Amino acid sequence: MDLNKQKNFLIRFAFWVIILAILYICLKYALPFFAPFVFAFVAAFLLNWPIRRAERKLHVPRVFPAILITALFFVAAGALITLLGFRLFSSARQMIGALPDFYSATLLPMLQELFSRLEVTLSALDPSAVAALEDISQDVISSLGSLVSNISISAISAISSLAASVPGTFLNLVITIIVTFFMTIDYPKITEFLLRQFPEGGRRVISDIREYVCGTLIKCILSYALILSITFTEIAIGLTLLRVPNAILIAVGIAIFDILPVLGTGGIMIPWAVISLVTGDLFHGIGLLVLYLVITVIRNIIEPKIVGHQVGLHPVVTLASMLAGLQLFGVIGLFGFPITLSLLKNLNDRGVIHIFK
Repeated sequence: MDLNKQKNFLIRFAFWVIILAILYICLKYALPFFAPFVFAFVAAFLLNWPIRRAERKLHVPRVFPAILITALFFVAAGALITLLGFRLFSSARQMIGALPDFYSATLLPMLQELFSRLEVTLSALDPSAVAALEDISQDVISSLGSLVSNISISAISAISSLAASVPGTFLNLVITIIVTFFMTIDYPKITEFLLRQFPEGGRRVISDIREYVCGTLIKCILSYALILSITFTEIAIGLTLLRVPNAILIAVGIAIFDILPVLGTGGIMIPWAVISLVTGDLFHGIGLLVLYLVITVIRNIIEPKIVGHQVGLHPVVTLASMLAGLQLFGVIGLFGFPITLSLLKNLNDRGVIHIFK
């Protein structure tokens, strides 16, 4: 009996491992090829509600509001992306252009003065250590110079690669726009066709999944909006106490940058603090490090609780799923893994599926 249980367990375990491996391969490698169609279907799903309302209010065939609303959607999205892209490109170009001047005019003289003072101090204490310090100083200055040059070269290479990828990106964009128009026009027919391929029980499960995922996704968006507001408030108060000019505007920029995984607030505040310390501004350097530490601690405490409460998961499970999703699938996994686990838990609790007790 025990042997049969072990065999059944191994068979079920192997089955789920194979299913997970197939899902991983599909999401990791096949999804980029179908990305235009996936995006078009998601856009059609999101635009379906306003299209239906316009169709009922105006008493016109679906094709007219579908074309109009889809066109407005792409115009608004294109204008927003273009505006943000030009702003980001302009800011990045200014930062990269100012980096060599900052190194040669500020950082290099400061390092040379710092090492000179250390040499004077060490020569009084241990004259034999002066030679080693000179070698270290030369290595540090040389490494920093190479780093600045590499950053400039990498930036130029990145811009060249981006320019080279424009034709392919433009082709995918055109395909996505065309497919989106067709899907928004025929969205009810497409969904009805897909649902007809499932048995009656499967249709109910898909309907439950759609309603639950949509509700959970909205809750997650609201949760992260709350976290973003808390982060903005903390940064604004901290920068105001540090007497930083334009504290509110800077707090808005850092809070928006905090949406990015891995980088977050640290992508701006840590380099800012290091530069302040290196240039001798100890007040702002230490203050920014303390502020970043406070923000990080509070973020790690509230994020699992807020997001976990909204998706119905324990904070530890939420945090673990977010980290696993981020490592495996990036931003999509960061949001998708908690929602997927929440969906599985909901279906399991309702008896639709039986995964865990």
